[in-house]
Amino acid sequence: MGSSGTLAPIVLFCYNRPAHLQQTVESLRLNTLAQESELFIYSDGPKNDTDSQEVRKVREYIAGISGFRAIHIREAEKNKGLATSVIEGVSFVLSKYPKLIVLEDDMLSATDFLLFMNQALDIYAERADIFSVTGYTPPIDVPEGYPHDLYLVPRASSWGWGTWAHKWAKADWQVRDFQSLKNNPEQRNAFNQGGDDLWPMLAKQQKGVINSWAIRWTYSQFQNNAYGLYPVHSKIKNIGTDGSGTNFTFKSGEYGHEMAEGGVQMPADLLPDEKMIRAFGEYYRLPFLLKIKNRVKYGI
Repeated sequence: MGSSGTLAPIVLFCYNRPAHLQQTVESLRLNTLAQESELFIYSDGPKNDTDSQEVRKVREYIAGISGFRAIHIREAEKNKGLATSVIEGVSFVLSKYPKLIVLEDDMLSATDFLLFMNQALDIYAERADIFSVTGYTPPIDVPEGYPHDLYLVPRASSWGWGTWAHKWAKADWQVRDFQSLKNNPEQRNAFNQGGDDLWPMLAKQQKGVINSWAIRWTYSQFQNNAYGLYPVHSKIKNIGTDGSGTNFTFKSGEYGHEMAEGGVQMPADLLPDEKMIRAFGEYYRLPFLLKIKNRVKYGI
């Protein structure tokens, strides 16, 4: 691909949270590679009059951002929603560049986040079984004696992540084989290895109950027998879990995982580890009552 050596552009999606956005940009600007990186900002349009004031504040703020090699701003007239914004924005940038790094407007990053992401995007570019990389890790119980700084799991992260054009091109946003997955319990169980919330989310996506790019991207990875690459220690901290986010309307203190600075060993031949996958799946285990609700309300 000849992609190593050049830095991945950063794509930042924002909507109506100027205070969160400012913290996200400020922490990104402190990254060692910020001044050498191009930044694309996608600002979604307002849903209604209440929103338009906050959207206007966001746009006043982004007009004054500096500290990056180049800044490209795209402002949507009408509200597209996060899923459409991400799919369209990422696809556009990957039509021009071989790889990219994606952030939303509620992510604090460690100062070596961009360094970590660029190294991972270079080292794992040609691994057909790695579809995405992320700087975030959920607070899982890492099995004792796990020897690496990174791990592979059958799930994509939507928090501070990156991918490559030739892998993003394989995504099936329509989920065309949904029916055969629905009729195949073994396949559904295999898909749920990355967390037993995955199949219910995909089913809700196809029923139009939710609109998520991330569940479809995770499913595309599953179809291609591919993994997401995660660090054992986070380079990303989410600050949007205060109830202000589009897809995160309940408050949660669980995401205050501290970020870690410092170099990470990246073995090119890293393999998935069963114990890590189990620990990761445990973290995303659905509460029993939610499973009942899914069955009764959505027939999932």
